Amino acid sequence: MDRQKVIESVVESQLKPETEFPAFSVGDTINVHVRIIEGDKERVQVFQGVLIAERGRGINRTITVRRIVANEGVERVFPIHSPRISKIEVVRRGDARRSKLFYLRDRVGKARRLRDQRRGLKHLGNENRAKPKKN
Repeated sequence: MDRQKVIESVVESQLKPETEFPAFSVGDTINVHVRIIEGDKERVQVFQGVLIAERGRGINRTITVRRIVANEGVERVFPIHSPRISKIEVVRRGDARRSKLFYLRDRVGKARRLRDQRRGLKHLGNENRAKPKKN
């Protein structure tokens, strides 16, 4: 076996299956369950925030999640295939038209929120209009 095939086989054994995580995309609010080891104790801590970036592929795939704590922005980069990540849940789907949402760093207050993604619903503008009366 050549060196590249050995590396690929080792990396493939470390990958988590795609069915382990739900389908999420940039703009979604997600809960990332992280295993934290303190001394001889292990616990799971939940980090909830907006997914602002995805990068890499394969074993190097990472996500950047941003949340606000005490009026300060906190961003964490999580390697998806890390054994420290126990679970990822999608709380809310956000409608993002970009692949990186770094502009949210400059936003304050309600401007920080993203639109909700409404898949499968009809456009709301036409149904709420008054229909003309027939004489």
